[in-house]
Amino acid sequence: MELAYLLAVFLFALILLLGSGVWVGLALMGVGGVILSLFSDRPAGDILITAVWSSSTSWTLTALPLFILMGEILYRTRLSEDLFRALAPVMRRLPGGLLHTNIVGSTLFAAVSGSSAATLTTVGKMSIPELRRRNYPEKKIIGTLAGAATLGLMIPPSLTLIVYGVTVNESITKLFMAGIIPGLVLAGMFMAYVAFSVKVPDSGTENVDEQALETTTLQNLGLLLPLLFLISIVIGSMYSGLATATEAAAIGVTGALALSAFQRELTFSAFKESLLGAVRTSSLIALILMGASYLSVVMGFTGLPRALAEYIGSLGLSPVMLLGALALLYVLIGMFLDGISSIVLTMAVVEPLVRTAGIDIIWFGIFIVVVVEMAQITPPVGFNLFVMQGMTGHQISYISRAAFPMFLIMALMIVLLVAFPGMATWLSTAVQ
Repeated sequence: MELAYLLAVFLFALILLLGSGVWVGLALMGVGGVILSLFSDRPAGDILITAVWSSSTSWTLTALPLFILMGEILYRTRLSEDLFRALAPVMRRLPGGLLHTNIVGSTLFAAVSGSSAATLTTVGKMSIPELRRRNYPEKKIIGTLAGAATLGLMIPPSLTLIVYGVTVNESITKLFMAGIIPGLVLAGMFMAYVAFSVKVPDSGTENVDEQALETTTLQNLGLLLPLLFLISIVIGSMYSGLATATEAAAIGVTGALALSAFQRELTFSAFKESLLGAVRTSSLIALILMGASYLSVVMGFTGLPRALAEYIGSLGLSPVMLLGALALLYVLIGMFLDGISSIVLTMAVVEPLVRTAGIDIIWFGIFIVVVVEMAQITPPVGFNLFVMQGMTGHQISYISRAAFPMFLIMALMIVLLVAFPGMATWLSTAVQ
């Protein structure tokens, strides 16, 4: 009875604070304080200080601001223009035509940004006007870009996987390796959808100068060499064991600075904006992690996670049924919170359930990222929907309908992950 009362207080306080517009990190701290004051005699202030300090001094967490800085630097280069110029001559020959640049461009930029929003903005600022001028269907332009940009959450260096790894105390490098194959498979599924569902506009309707697309394909692809080299050294250094995730992030920042200097865009103003952008994003995520760490400690004192795990275990749910219930839970939560907040908010309760059910915690990280990707394009608070609205001026309802086929493809991806778990564990087992 007491646990039911505790759960009711927890949900009420959480909904009240989040609904009133309090920052997520502060809301989590507030909920922890309320629960500790009502259900325990332990000193709330001392526990808060200890939890915040332990969560903010993790060596693993240092990879987060470095990868964010790398993405911020590359965002301010002419990478989007180079991506389109390099990919267009090849992609236009495929069924579905230049719409594939949304997907392949997002896949490549995801490998150096770690952010869904940064991927969407970088690729979209070049591809949207170009595809519109070539009379591609507006819904396909918006839907494929909104869906493909979510690959920034899975393909390393994924910020979401870093936060997940810190929360469950698992290797960031193993999680990065686990995300490569599922990320590429999902990108391939997006491309297959485009190939079978989109009719390329007649060449006679293309009212633009095509001279830029008629240069030698090999010459255009050469524009991608600096980016591909950067991706190779960042991921390769981790996979080979030569560098940890944090060291690879430092290498990535150095490479991004070199690429920006090579393009003659490494100005003081751009560097300053990159630093400030990285500080803002890192601070936001750090505050959420601090709140989640405090709440996790408080919940451990109350025994609620253990009690819920025992209760759900007594229901006799199979691992597949449990995963189905968790997928539905995260899609619902993702309709109101961003992906990182969803993960840190729930992991104190969900992690014991997953480990008790015998589900591989690395595999589960990839599973949960796919579900969070789905939430990114789900109204009312799908983050990619808001970014796309700012870029195109369309209503959220229009964008969500355009992205719905990509949502279904991600749902199919979950089925494939459950059916073929080795897809997410094969590469990660090779990392020591």
